[in-house]
Amino acid sequence: MNIGDKAPDLLGTDEQGREIRLSDYKGKKVVLYFYPKDSTSGCTAEACNLRDNYDALQQAGYAVIGASVDGEKSHQKFIEKNALPFHLVADTEKKLVEQFGVWGEKSMYGRKYMGTFRTTFIISEEGIVERIITPKEIKTKEHASQILQSK
Repeated sequence: MNIGDKAPDLLGTDEQGREIRLSDYKGKKVVLYFYPKDSTSGCTAEACNLRDNYDALQQAGYAVIGASVDGEKSHQKFIEKNALPFHLVADTEKKLVEQFGVWGEKSMYGRKYMGTFRTTFIISEEGIVERIITPKEIKTKEHASQILQSK
């Protein structure tokens, strides 16, 4: 998925098993952020930063949707534990991460494995990718301000 591409309307199912569609967020820009794993330190810092700045993001016209390959139960615990005010896509079949090109080989401590690259897509009211914040750019503890600076 690149800047200027049309994002898919159907993003997947959320933590309650309900379909999430971009068309459900008419009139808003959508912050679709992909993260590696529920309840890990970096992912918790990022989610909590978005939570703490959720009002400012909403006032700026953004809706926030998180996505990882974790399942619904894991997402429910992550949302409850951190009081997250937004939905999380349970992309257990890896359809969305592959559509957006954020699934691939990673390495940690010399070990190679497949995983999600922490990436954020800003999608216009018309469903077009306007901006991509790449893994190297994302600062988990300041992510909301990075999004708001792009306005």
